[in-house]
Amino acid sequence: MTVIVRTLLIVLFALFFADQLRATPEKREVGGIVYRVLRVTPSAVRIVWKDQNGAQLQTFSAAADYLRKQGEVPLTLMNGGIFEPGGVPSGLMIQGGKELRPINTATGTGNFFLKPNGIFLIGSRGAAVVRSDEYPLKDTKILYAVQSGPLLLRNGSIHPVFKATSTSRLHRNGVGVTPRGDVVFLITDEDSPKRPNLFEFAEAFSRLGCIDALFLDGDISQMKTGAEITTSFSHFGSIIAVVDSPQLKAN
Repeated sequence: MTVIVRTLLIVLFALFFADQLRATPEKREVGGIVYRVLRVTPSAVRIVWKDQNGAQLQTFSAAADYLRKQGEVPLTLMNGGIFEPGGVPSGLMIQGGKELRPINTATGTGNFFLKPNGIFLIGSRGAAVVRSDEYPLKDTKILYAVQSGPLLLRNGSIHPVFKATSTSRLHRNGVGVTPRGDVVFLITDEDSPKRPNLFEFAEAFSRLGCIDALFLDGDISQMKTGAEITTSFSHFGSIIAVVDSPQLKAN
């Protein structure tokens, strides 16, 4: 498939899903794998790690309580990027325009360090997923950002080391951005008959209309909506929230 044809297909997918912004996730099968998909406007996205006193939030319940105290209405929560022991984000973390953790450009082992890795951000120009070495962005004020890895898609191309024949099939979650700037959150459904390898996970974002996408985490990943938020007692580093927005549609 040529670059021009691939780009045209991505744009067509994006146009098809353009009016499908949702307040809650829906199930969708892509390549025989069932995912929970949530497509939202950038203005509805928050990325949090600490409360107003500097204490780590760690749980969905704590994150929801914090957001409510800020006057927000949390609708769906999902764990953010890879983190270190103690719930410390492994790389860049920006919350409310304040850098809480610096960018991590070190070399290491594991998914986070599978270069290129990347950054999901919400800024003055909307949402973006960029390579870590593309940061900081020129003339862009960053409101929220989290670094993770590996990068799944950049400009429509799948990460060069991913293999379609890989037998490493695991539970995964990630985030993508469409050409028009919508944010797409994706997590494998617990009842899916099979799990994706990284190539298939990246391909799923492409088929859902994303041109850029970032892997967030693996087996620990969760997405909770509404009353489900209080049923999760797992501990995380950063937490991504979708809050009430007039641009979101109720299912």
